[in-house]
Amino acid sequence: MSYTLRGRVESRLASAVPALVVALALQRWWAVELAALMIGLGLVLDAAVYHRALAYQAGWLAAPLGALELGLVYGGMRLLEIMAPLGWAVVLYAVGWLGAQLFGHAVFPRLRIEYAEEGGELGTFGTIVAAVVCVTLVGGLGAARAVRPPTIHLHGTVQGPLVIRHAQTLVGGVVRGGILIRASHVTLRDVTVIGGENGIDVAHASHVMLEDVRVVRSSMDAIHVRDAGVMIDGCSIADPGGPWVQGVDVSYSIGRPMSMVSDCTIAGVREGIVTHSAAVDVRGNHVLGATLRGIVLGEMSMDTATHNEVVGANGVGILCLDHSTCTIEHNTIAGTRAAPGGDLSRAGVAIEAHYFAQARIAHNTIVASPGGIRAFDQSTISR
Repeated sequence: MSYTLRGRVESRLASAVPALVVALALQRWWAVELAALMIGLGLVLDAAVYHRALAYQAGWLAAPLGALELGLVYGGMRLLEIMAPLGWAVVLYAVGWLGAQLFGHAVFPRLRIEYAEEGGELGTFGTIVAAVVCVTLVGGLGAARAVRPPTIHLHGTVQGPLVIRHAQTLVGGVVRGGILIRASHVTLRDVTVIGGENGIDVAHASHVMLEDVRVVRSSMDAIHVRDAGVMIDGCSIADPGGPWVQGVDVSYSIGRPMSMVSDCTIAGVREGIVTHSAAVDVRGNHVLGATLRGIVLGEMSMDTATHNEVVGANGVGILCLDHSTCTIEHNTIAGTRAAPGGDLSRAGVAIEAHYFAQARIAHNTIVASPGGIRAFDQSTISR
């Protein structure tokens, strides 16, 4: 189809209605901001790139152009610090992309017979819809900005434990004695936590973002999550305050939105990343020198572990445990050491399924881990 510039703009704005409706229905400030980013980026591409480069736009280009825009939207989301949960962000984009295909190929040609001949222009209807979308976006952004949690910048060192009971963004600084998060829509960014029983303790909350946080010298868990949905990205955990410290523990959160632990570096703890009765995407982490197990996906969880690096774990690298369903793909497990005592389930096993667990594995790299891949106690491993 050969679009005019007006046709591209009108088709883009009218096709955005389903995504905008979903964003408003979610009643979350990040959803409206993300919808605005998607629409604004699309309009810029229409005017500056597509209109000049694609005099004729074949139908099959919808897929590669959609993938391009998805990548640009994700980059823009990170650049503008739009704290949208990744799963919901993908869903919202999918609604927008599928809506554009449905409207462009089925709805608009039926509403306006001249649609193709006039280069995607929608006439008076297009002008009205474009105006409504723009007004709704401006109003939605204004309302979203008005209810967006405040941002607090910490300077220097604060004596904790620090208890957060209201939605807010906390940036920078050092907190001694731990941080307790007891509210939804809380973001910690570039915060260092020293000590505390649990360095960062999150309970009974959703949409909590921990970005580039550093936790040292905690005595139990560096990051302790109970009945909560969290996005943990770029954390650093080291120098544990005792022999029982776990890095990240996300447990009893199966009723919350899916959590994610990504791009963290965790060194010298008892267990690097642990889940129990939760749904967690464990992705791109580096777990070094765990004294018991590197990554545990356990106790009736539904988890994925992909593109992680587990080095020097004592006994087991990655464990799928206790009636859990696990997807374990594209990980590197190296130097898993056999624990003393002759227990075959801890004999330097790189990937293990234990006690009625079901693990699906693919494309993992295993180096110098004598136990290989093993299943115990009526568990199954499929490749």
